Amino acid sequence: MKLRQLEIALQDIQTFQNPKIHLEQYVTTPHLAACLLHTAESQFGDVVGKAVCDLGCGCGILSIGSSILGASYCLGVDIDKEALGIFLSNCEDYELESTVDCVHSDVVKLASCRNVLRKKQFDTVIMNPPFGTKSNKGIDMDFLKAASQLAREAVFSLHKSSTRGHVVKKAHDMGMNANVIAEMRYNLDASYKFHKKKSKDIEVDFIRFTFNTK
Repeated sequence: MKLRQLEIALQDIQTFQNPKIHLEQYVTTPHLAACLLHTAESQFGDVVGKAVCDLGCGCGILSIGSSILGASYCLGVDIDKEALGIFLSNCEDYELESTVDCVHSDVVKLASCRNVLRKKQFDTVIMNPPFGTKSNKGIDMDFLKAASQLAREAVFSLHKSSTRGHVVKKAHDMGMNANVIAEMRYNLDASYKFHKKKSKDIEVDFIRFTFNTK
C-alpha cells in the first residue's frame, strides 16, 4: 500500500473527545501515523505479517493503521478506559475486530504484570509515548523499557530530539541499539485551555530500536 493510500484510509478515525493533560493525550494525525507505519514497513519490513503492539494506543490509529497495512495481529495498550472505548468503536467502524484488540493496563507497570502480556510476545512495538513534559518526568523511558520487554525484533518510537543523547544511552542500558531514521517536526494543535498558540512544532526523532545479539 502506498503512503498516500494509507493516510486516506486513516482519515475517518475518531479521536479524543476529552483529552487528558496529565496523560499528555495529543492526537496522532493520519499523516503522521501513515508516515511512521509506512517507513517501518517499506524500509525494514516490520509491519506486514507481524504481530504488533501499540503502547499508549489512545484511540487506536497506529493499531488500526498497522492492520490496514497488513499486520497479522495488533494489540493496543492504554490506561484510559475512555480512549479505549473510542478505540473499540473505531475497530468496529473499520471492521477489524478479528485482527485488532486492546487491553486496559498501565504501560509503566507492564513489566510486573506477567498475567497481562508475556515477554517477547510481539515482533514489533510501535508507539508515540508521552514525552514526560508535565508531572510525569521519565515516563518516556518507562514506555521504552516496557517495549524492550515485549518486542522480539524492533521498537519504533518518537522522542524529543533534545533528549536524543539520553534516549540512546538508556536504550543501550536496556540492551538495545538506537537508530534515528528520521528527524521530524511534530505539529501539536492547541488541545487544552492553557495553550496560547493554535499550534506548536516540536522537533522529534523517529527511532528504530533493535536488540544487541551479544
